[in-house]
Amino acid sequence: MTRVLVCDDQALIRTGYVTIFDAQPDLDVVGEAADGAEAVRLARALRPDVVVMDIRMPMLDGIEATRQLAGPGVADPLKVLVVTTFNLDQYVYDALRAGAAGFLLKDALPGDLIAGVRTIAAGEALVSPAVTRKLIGHFGTRLRPADAGPVGPDVLAPRETQVLTLIAQGMSNAEIATELVLSPETVKTYVSRILTKLDLRDRVHAVVYAYRNGLVSA
Repeated sequence: MTRVLVCDDQALIRTGYVTIFDAQPDLDVVGEAADGAEAVRLARALRPDVVVMDIRMPMLDGIEATRQLAGPGVADPLKVLVVTTFNLDQYVYDALRAGAAGFLLKDALPGDLIAGVRTIAAGEALVSPAVTRKLIGHFGTRLRPADAGPVGPDVLAPRETQVLTLIAQGMSNAEIATELVLSPETVKTYVSRILTKLDLRDRVHAVVYAYRNGLVSA
């Protein structure tokens, strides 16, 4: 059973999430938080498998709440799924750097939200292709090559660089497998190697790395 904590300052949205998740036999909502400070307190006390986090909340915004739960230096980080809207896109990159494991849009279909929670609970990062292309691409000018080490033949093999580029374009493992005529298992192996070689925590940070190093332009 995947335990979920729902964090949003709008009661109607929280109720909608709870209804969606509790209707699934493998998902269980263990708590609700109406502000960021309460989100941090409940998450630390309840240790849910996935925290569904809004960005704009009172007391403590979702970015700082995410940083406190999953950011650099956190001994036992939790998995945070940030749910955002395009009119809040200026915060998305900051939330990613704060340790978010994935992003979805608030207008995502219920099935996509459920799949997102399951994906992150399984230990895989989730980047909505729409978020990758529109939001991270929008902030390409902020992702300076000087912010990270170089990507080259001494770091990644040509095929690994190709896979990283496709990840940054918002492709899923299945889509990459189709594009490169590989099996999904082979793509998964490449992704694992990329994360290990570049010392990246997850797929989300691989996207940022690719933009920082000029593999993909905005």
